[in-house]
Amino acid sequence: MAVIDQKRRHPRVSSPKGMHVAWQTGTQRDVSRMETMALGGLFICAPHPPPVGSTISILVDLPNGEWRARAIVRRSHPRVGMGVEFVHMKPEARAQLTQLLKPLLNEGPTAGSQFTPR
Repeated sequence: MAVIDQKRRHPRVSSPKGMHVAWQTGTQRDVSRMETMALGGLFICAPHPPPVGSTISILVDLPNGEWRARAIVRRSHPRVGMGVEFVHMKPEARAQLTQLLKPLLNEGPTAGSQFTPR
C-alpha cells in the first residue's frame, strides 16, 4: 500500500487489492472497486459516476464488519470514477475505517498484505 503524497487534510492510501464499495444515488446503484481511501473520503472507480455535488450512500464490507457512510461527489470523471468526501458516518464506522487505515499509513507498501476482503 503506497501512501499517496499530497497536501490534504487526511493522507490517502491505495486500497487493499480486491476492496469494493457498494454505492447508491437516487436510482443509480453499483458495486465498484475502491482505488484510494482516507479518513475524509474515497476514490471509487466507476464508468458512469454521478455528477459533482451528488449525495451518495456507501456500504463497505470488511472482515471486522461493514460500515456505511453518506458522501458528496467532489470530483467526477466519466469512464474513470469519482472522488467522494464523507459527510456523515456513525462513530462505529469511523472507528472501523481508522482501524483499517492505521497500519496502512504507518507501515507503508507492505501494510495491506494481511488484509483480505470478505
